[in-house]
Amino acid sequence: KNLAEKIGELEVEYNEHALVINTITPMEGDRKAFRLVGGVLVQNTCGEVLPRVKENQEMIKNTLQLLENQLRTKEKAANAWKTKYGIQTQQEREMMERAQQQQK
Repeated sequence: KNLAEKIGELEVEYNEHALVINTITPMEGDRKAFRLVGGVLVQNTCGEVLPRVKENQEMIKNTLQLLENQLRTKEKAANAWKTKYGIQTQQEREMMERAQQQQK
């Protein structure tokens, strides 16, 4: 659950970075740009900010891939555990009962 929430947060951040990159790419390199760093607003130029934003976006992408792999691994382990011990959620049980009734 926590991994899925963190993945969602990082996807939003990744999309925000993409929006910023698309916005400042066509701008002149010496134009003023403001960037929030650790809660402090810092003034730079577009030429200075763009590479940093791209680098941050790449780091977010790598972290996202890592977390998604961890989530898949945990889901596989949980499914294997459920199968091993014959555990079903209420929804799964109801779906199986409906399927059995339809076959009759």
